[in-house]
Amino acid sequence: MARTLLFNKPFGTLPQFTDRGTEGSPRATLSDHVQVKGVYPAGRLDRDSEGLMVLTSDGRLQARIADPKHKLAKLYWVQVEGLPDDAALAALRNGVTLKDGPTRPAEARRIDAPEGLWQRDPPIRVRKSVPDSWIALELREGRNRQVRRMCAHVGHPCLRLIRAAIGPWHLDGLQPGEWRDAPDRPLRG
Repeated sequence: MARTLLFNKPFGTLPQFTDRGTEGSPRATLSDHVQVKGVYPAGRLDRDSEGLMVLTSDGRLQARIADPKHKLAKLYWVQVEGLPDDAALAALRNGVTLKDGPTRPAEARRIDAPEGLWQRDPPIRVRKSVPDSWIALELREGRNRQVRRMCAHVGHPCLRLIRAAIGPWHLDGLQPGEWRDAPDRPLRG
């Protein structure tokens, strides 16, 4: 029987079970937090990003989540430098042109700091002369460091990036390093 887990990946943790890097000291991996055999990440989340990852033993589900052709929505909470105006949000909504081509339109809106948000270790850099704010950004594609590149493109570099949802699954109170079995929710679309 297939098993699917929801995991809140902490900042600095590699989105894989082993560290194949060449750095001197071992880096944190999924195996530092999840000791369930036979589950694998469905998609990636950069080492310097935090939040929801789906781990599953179901190869079809893994492919469905990771493959952009299925256009599965992924919601991110993004702390950015500055205060994005309506023009910056409209650009994100319409799609921006990055070095690897135009992005699909996204849903973008200003939000308050997410409720129940944990402290990041290490904390983000704070500049007294530059305010920061939060946006919710929902994408239906997944290019390398796409959210960071999109925010920088509209003039608001990303300070902190948290994936809050993938399709029907949400963090729902999971703290960094915690996981739980996913409720059975079929993917649509």
